[in-house]
Parts: sequence; structure tokens; C-alpha cells
Amino acid sequence: MATLTKLPNIGPTLAKQLEAVAITSPEQLSTMGSKDAFAAIKKVNPHACIQLLYSLQGAIEDKPYTQLPTETREDLKQYFKSLA
Repeated sequence: MATLTKLPNIGPTLAKQLEAVAITSPEQLSTMGSKDAFAAIKKVNPHACIQLLYSLQGAIEDKPYTQLPTETREDLKQYFKSLA
């Protein structure tokens, strides 16, 4: 968990959720991608929100989720809606 929590947007709670779906390193998160990681988390936590998806993408891009480009946020929003 210590390595995951060094990423932006990843606190202890999100790190535990990632570990629950066998994502234990920044490399694994990056390889899996935010959408697939989010889908895996959503299977064990059906209440996972769009903020979590943004946080995962921000962590992969090494920036706060609030700094994600508008196009990226829109793409993630469409993906999130497709899961509903």
C-alpha cells in the first residue's frame, strides 16, 4: 500500500480498494488503466463514484484529478455512464 499511496489522489482507503482487486503497485495500475481498474473496484464496491475514476486517472498521469484535461474528464464521464 505504501507505494500506491505515494501517487496523487491515492489515500489509504483507495489503496485498500485497489489491493482488494489485486492491484498492488503503480505499474499494475498504469498497465491496467483507470477504466479497467475502476470496473474491477466497482464489482466489489458497487457504490464507487466517478470521483474515484477521476482519481485513478490522475494517479496514472501523476497529477491531481482536478488537473485532468476536459477531454479526459468527458471520456471518463461517458465511460462511467455506460456502466450504469
